[in-house]
Amino acid sequence: MKEYSRRDFIKTAGIAAGGLVMASNILPAQSKKAGDKLNVALVGIGAEGEVLLNSLLKLPNLNFVAVCDIWPIRRAYAFRRIFKELKQKAQQYEDYKELIAKHAKELDAVVIATPDFWHAPMTVDFLNAGVNVYCEKMMSDTIEGAKSMVRAMRKSGKLLQIGHQRKSNPRYIYARDVLLRKNKICGDIMACNGQWNRAVSKDITWAKKQEIPADTLKKYGYNDMNQFRNWRWHKGLGGGAISDLGAHQIDIFGWMLGARPSRVMASGSRDYYRKEDGSPAHDWDDNVMCIFEFDKTFQGRKAQVFYQVLTTTSSGGGYFESFMGDNGTLKMSENPSITQLFRETNAPDWEPLIKAGVIGSGSAPAASSTAVVDTRETKALVAYAFPSDIPGFDDKKPIHMYHLENFFGAVRGENKLSCDAEHAFEAEAAVFKARSAIEKGPLEFEESDFVVD
Repeated sequence: MKEYSRRDFIKTAGIAAGGLVMASNILPAQSKKAGDKLNVALVGIGAEGEVLLNSLLKLPNLNFVAVCDIWPIRRAYAFRRIFKELKQKAQQYEDYKELIAKHAKELDAVVIATPDFWHAPMTVDFLNAGVNVYCEKMMSDTIEGAKSMVRAMRKSGKLLQIGHQRKSNPRYIYARDVLLRKNKICGDIMACNGQWNRAVSKDITWAKKQEIPADTLKKYGYNDMNQFRNWRWHKGLGGGAISDLGAHQIDIFGWMLGARPSRVMASGSRDYYRKEDGSPAHDWDDNVMCIFEFDKTFQGRKAQVFYQVLTTTSSGGGYFESFMGDNGTLKMSENPSITQLFRETNAPDWEPLIKAGVIGSGSAPAASSTAVVDTRETKALVAYAFPSDIPGFDDKKPIHMYHLENFFGAVRGENKLSCDAEHAFEAEAAVFKARSAIEKGPLEFEESDFVVD
């Protein structure tokens, strides 16, 4: 890339655009060398825990001390994977507090992938015990829980990475720093939109012989196995689709725009998933649509962001975030096949950017049918690709691996965190406000909404 050297990019990627302001408490504070093994534990081995485990097993120089889950079949699964692939015998625990009591002094880090309502108490306890934490988003099912995590990070001096993994993805960093900022490829960005649409799915089931005893479920906050398996839909346990899926993308809008939202309006419905008696099957909305308003982006302009998360259809092109300006549109996704750039016909010529390797070549839209095009329609735009050689990007890597690499690099003292809890809180505060706006109508943001005292 002639216009933007690899050295410049890697330097930028190293600080990973860590939110809006770099906080001092995300500086690395560890002394282990690159070749030393880090002692780690994995707490929570459900669907997301397994995704993280798949990446963790590919990372070098990790020693699995323990795995923890209240479901015996899941912790046994993790034990077998770790032993088979690494020949390490991790200790198994049902109660994370027992894990802390026995192993905190030897642990360098813990990865937490439990249901949302356990994130805050677990994270705070591990931080207070002197262990660095990688915790999945949402930070908590409550705003106060999320704040308690930030406070514990500050007090303990330990690292706390939140699982908004796009902030460590080289393609996203390249889009933010090289395309939108350095080359201003979209021109003035006035609007954005994004979505995460999923097909209809039934509640997750379980084999009768694998049921967790009722007293164990009660001990850990679940009324029954349905709540345990489908916690995302239950208030007090999770936050529904706007938290589970939307949090990733709402985080990216603020990060890309370099701003906090000023207002939000939202609408949601619980009209599809029903119990036999006709009442809503879930506590949280099946579908949510919302609009965030930003008063001042990195360009000094106002911008509007429309976002939807649907769980009743997979149509509409999957999941992506689009940044739309007067010169072009950047359509981003963790799926490279969805990612594209579109040049407005009135924009400056992009040929110099192609020659410099900043973007890939363009392709004209497919030939249309014989249908007559209305004169009010805008001509279909030429689509351009990302360059094929973005530094640090490997299309064979699992998408979570970059974020885990960033975390363990910070634990070793090699780099800063991409998404520490201080900055993750800003994005998650926006999600909490959107959830409230569904019930209360349009809401204004105060600066205090994004700050933890």
